[in-house]
Amino acid sequence: MEEIREIATRFERIGAHSHIRGLGLDENLRAKDVADGLVGQRKAREAAGIIVKLIQSGKMAGRGILIAGPPGTGKTAIAVAISKELGKDIPFVQVSASEFYSSEMKKTEALIQTMRKAIGVRIRETRTVLEGEIVGLDYNMVPNPYNPTQKIPESATLTLATKDEKRTFSVSSRLALQFLYNGIEVGDVVVIDKETGRISKIGKSEKAKKKYDLGDYDVVEVPKGRVEKDKEFTYVVTLHDLDEANARRTTIFSLFSTESREIDNEIREAVNEQVKRWVEEGRAELVPGVLFIDETHLMDIELFAFMNRAMESEMAPIIILASNRGFSKIRGTDIVAPHGIPLDLLDRLLIITTEEYSRDEIKTILEIRAAEAGILLDKDALEKLTDLGVANSLRYAVQLLAPAYEYAKIRNSGKVEVEDVERAANIFVDVNQSSAYLKKWEEKMLTL
Repeated sequence: MEEIREIATRFERIGAHSHIRGLGLDENLRAKDVADGLVGQRKAREAAGIIVKLIQSGKMAGRGILIAGPPGTGKTAIAVAISKELGKDIPFVQVSASEFYSSEMKKTEALIQTMRKAIGVRIRETRTVLEGEIVGLDYNMVPNPYNPTQKIPESATLTLATKDEKRTFSVSSRLALQFLYNGIEVGDVVVIDKETGRISKIGKSEKAKKKYDLGDYDVVEVPKGRVEKDKEFTYVVTLHDLDEANARRTTIFSLFSTESREIDNEIREAVNEQVKRWVEEGRAELVPGVLFIDETHLMDIELFAFMNRAMESEMAPIIILASNRGFSKIRGTDIVAPHGIPLDLLDRLLIITTEEYSRDEIKTILEIRAAEAGILLDKDALEKLTDLGVANSLRYAVQLLAPAYEYAKIRNSGKVEVEDVERAANIFVDVNQSSAYLKKWEEKMLTL
């Protein structure tokens, strides 16, 4: 027997916050020292835990959150942890304030589109479907009118069976073509929407005679009950998805427009009214999500004013802002304000502050990040990286993990040692060393 070896590996990218699983709180909303990928920042994490409870109980309408603190103190990490605590059904959109300044649309339009991406609509629909295992599928083939040498199905006879019933249906040419193109055959378990004819292949029946050693399919149990039944489907779309769907229906020329085109307010108002009707009829449920805007100080006075008004809307997401600025000018004005944010907007925000990490916390974070990346660290190497994190910055120490590991592999070693860390630190400088380099060669450098 020939050996079949797997040569493709799963693509995996270790992100800056891929190790975060939640806020790491106990049942009393007290922060644990190390939990769910987070270390330290107990006060900020406990405040974020209260925010999660307020969001879940619907008591955060018209307000927002500001996470303020020095660079590298876990502001984005806490925002990501909030999204993990809220769950997958809650939309979470993460952007940088610089993304609003696009040449393709007005900055206020970019902001409102981003806000509507963070508001979900959970739609419930009851559809009449045919569900079961295909136990018979016979095609009535006729010559193709455009190519007589080729045959296509004019119709088909489909037999579906559940554990309790078997029924035979006459199938149109359109559905028969779908069966052929999708490779659906006897032994497959399918769900067919009776109204639209949409076919969903669930998997291969466990009773099917035809089995494969290789192939991408799931073996599923044969459904119970009747073949024809009413089934409830639930799916989540965003308000922006509905805006775009309605905008595309307005004119034929929209077929040739780009995805980033602006949407008329009349279309958004029509979508809002439609969603309200669905909610009143019990067909849908509004799911306000979270919009996280990093580098908030890059926003200007017009965006801040627009956001101030938008937060009062009944269809507004929970807005989380993050800033590492102290007192600075509000962009577009000469006014100096805390965090570069207007005071009237600051007054609407619950403010969470982060603090610098201690040496032990930096060491623990490095251990977690190394484990996430699959890097083994020698004890002395970990101490050396911790010293660099204290002396320079946590981000610098984390960034040295990958280069140091490459040096370890050059030595044919699977563990990073002190010499690997020192070698990486010698060729990659931190911000302070880079500033010293600029001062040394200031006269040689180009300036504007």
